[in-house]
Amino acid sequence: MPIPMAVARANRAVLNRVVRRVAPRTRSLGLLTHRGRRSGREFTIPVNVFEVESGGAGRIRLALTYGPGTDWVRNVLAAGGCTLRFRGRTLELTDPRLVHDPTRAGMPPFVRFALARLGVEEFLDLTVVR
Repeated sequence: MPIPMAVARANRAVLNRVVRRVAPRTRSLGLLTHRGRRSGREFTIPVNVFEVESGGAGRIRLALTYGPGTDWVRNVLAAGGCTLRFRGRTLELTDPRLVHDPTRAGMPPFVRFALARLGVEEFLDLTVVR
């Protein structure tokens, strides 16, 4: 797991609340909404969003900085999708797939470098429905 879960818990308690407020004003952050597998509750989290080319179909790639076993990733996989508020639009995302990519293809050079330093090689790819 690239970043320790203790950091994830601290982010959830403090940093995510701040980032949720600024995410709509940035070019690379989005707000992902997913439904809990057991609770059925909706949760919204900030995520770094990367658009990737995939044979003409719109695809979104999310770096899994805390690994693929986090609750939100498991929720999105179980539900078969989620919604994403990104750059002033609300996108419906479907067909979630875990991708192991040690080359970090499609990432800007600085992001590729940062993810390499963190040891991030896992991503979640989703198809944009609308």
